[in-house]
Amino acid sequence: MENNTIVVTGGAGFVGSHLIAALARDYPRSRIVSVDNYFTGRRDVHVDAPNVTYLEDSTANINKRWANESFGTPDIVFHLGEYARIPQSFDEPDRVWEYNAWGTKEVVKFCLDNGARLVYAGSSSKFGNDGQDEHLNPYAWTKAKNGELIRNYGNWYGLDYVITYFYNVYGPGQIEDGRYATAIGIFQRQYRDGEPLTIVEPGTQSRDFTHIDDTVAGLLRCAEHGKGDGYLIGAGREWQMLEVAKLFGCEHVMIPAKPGERARGEADNSKVRALGWEPKVALEDYVADFVASARRG
Repeated sequence: MENNTIVVTGGAGFVGSHLIAALARDYPRSRIVSVDNYFTGRRDVHVDAPNVTYLEDSTANINKRWANESFGTPDIVFHLGEYARIPQSFDEPDRVWEYNAWGTKEVVKFCLDNGARLVYAGSSSKFGNDGQDEHLNPYAWTKAKNGELIRNYGNWYGLDYVITYFYNVYGPGQIEDGRYATAIGIFQRQYRDGEPLTIVEPGTQSRDFTHIDDTVAGLLRCAEHGKGDGYLIGAGREWQMLEVAKLFGCEHVMIPAKPGERARGEADNSKVRALGWEPKVALEDYVADFVASARRG
């Protein structure tokens, strides 16, 4: 990816900002352009590097916006800039449609028109319950349909693509407050504030938690060597939410179940491992380091 023009949608988000930092470090002769509408993105995570540029705009406008810029032809597009929360998607279906359906359609067209390689961040929610979980909520459904769109464009028009899937990414920079906060982010904030950890009922639902560094490393590996669909970037271990709370060693309380949540989540990461990737950060080690640091103040 050296000497390329690389676009990252959602580049001011949690995963996107870490990805841009890695790209700026590893490919200093490439031009990196972030396109983010700052719905959940933040300006304080911008990467201060001479080869990084930030554009504030919706992915739905990417084709028009790019035509008014002077970046040249894009070579690779990391498409991370979508709506990415399950329970909240029931309350904001129009926003989910705009960001995940319309926006992604425009990104796919952008890649096809420019001959750019598309690296898409799909949703692991589609794999639960023998594939039936993609119908549980507006978020999962639109993400699953985007995967279909991309695969079809590959077959119909020769789109060059690789589809990856994230599994409960956590680590520095994650959202800790508000309705878009991540599970580990919420637990960390509650622990620091001396509050009991809130666990969504029944607590036996499981997730595969994957550190942000491992996620970015897997994403780059797939971008460089992957082809087609099915790259699950997950640690490969199921954690029940009650088990995760116990790692923090403090009190917890149960809160009512949320709509659209799946029961299980665990990555079959064999396809990414075949590219030479291995997860390096274990959740229990990360939490132990966090707790020790919080106790030191």
